[in-house]
Amino acid sequence: MADERVSAVQLLTPEGQRVAHPEYDINLTDAELRGLYRDMVLVRRIDTEATALQRQGELGLWAPCLGQEAAQVGSARAMAPNDFAFPTFREHGVTWCRGVAALDMLAILRGISNGGWDPSLHRCGPYSIVIGAQVLHGVGYAMGVQFDGAEDVAVTYFGDGAMAQGDVNEAFVFAASFSAPVVFFCQNNQWAISQPSDRQGNIQLYERANGFGFPGVQVDGNDVLAVLAVTKVALERARSGNGPTLIEAYTYRMGAHTTSDDPTRYRLAGELETWRLRDPIERLKAYLARQGIADRSYFDQIEQEGEKLAEQIRDGVRAMVPPKPESMFDDVYSEPHARIDEQRAEMLEYLASFEDAGG
Repeated sequence: MADERVSAVQLLTPEGQRVAHPEYDINLTDAELRGLYRDMVLVRRIDTEATALQRQGELGLWAPCLGQEAAQVGSARAMAPNDFAFPTFREHGVTWCRGVAALDMLAILRGISNGGWDPSLHRCGPYSIVIGAQVLHGVGYAMGVQFDGAEDVAVTYFGDGAMAQGDVNEAFVFAASFSAPVVFFCQNNQWAISQPSDRQGNIQLYERANGFGFPGVQVDGNDVLAVLAVTKVALERARSGNGPTLIEAYTYRMGAHTTSDDPTRYRLAGELETWRLRDPIERLKAYLARQGIADRSYFDQIEQEGEKLAEQIRDGVRAMVPPKPESMFDDVYSEPHARIDEQRAEMLEYLASFEDAGG
């Protein structure tokens, strides 16, 4: 790692060599290992296609997750079916693993959906644009689970920049005070838009957990096996009533913060090239090939699947039908509401006035 302060848990080196760790380890079947590779490749394909569609004017905005696939897939695949994920706007790998369709992810950013998917069905909240807000939501949910006597765990996702937000630190206080069953998952991708993470403090992010009274651990965020192992331990700790854990996944944002950002204005090309050598997909691919777990035909099969998915995304996005304007009133309340009905009627009357004028 470039930062000499980093001492992250690692089970797979950048060259794809399996290494042991005294506290964290994991044994996966060949099918599970191949599945992790498939997840990461298809998530990257979704990400690449969405970025291209935004450049073509088909999406209003997109937040790339290029380079962060292992952190997202590894943590999400560690979760139990009834656990609940609270993502930011970048966790496309998490939403994919929670069963959200690619087109539902893109619908929000095409401006035709206010949420994109049913959170209860997928046990995954909608994308959160407000930095850090979803961390408080996750802790509140976890406290509710605790009061209900259930064994589910909330996993809240956020970036290194969000660690400076009041909402995140308030969430830490509540979670620690109530030993809430929550895992805080910070993807330290080194850049909070144009601000490098090392300007936000003199210690590593995971070490901040000590001040709140719960453990923190740093994991190589480009090592899907290590992320999976560390997250499983944190989930079990929360599920057993021992409270929260802060996981800092040390990774790197290979693309722009969003498609409205130009990262060449604030970071050096050499930094990008250094992190290309730590690519999470190539790392696992090398391991699978070396161990005879997957061969060229399998890798080609996944690439072909990615091509088909990309075609479905292109066709599906362009075929999306904008919702009727009055649909914004449909889900404001669970039951009919007189004031909402009045506002809907006013809007319909206003829209009809254009038709009467021949507009």
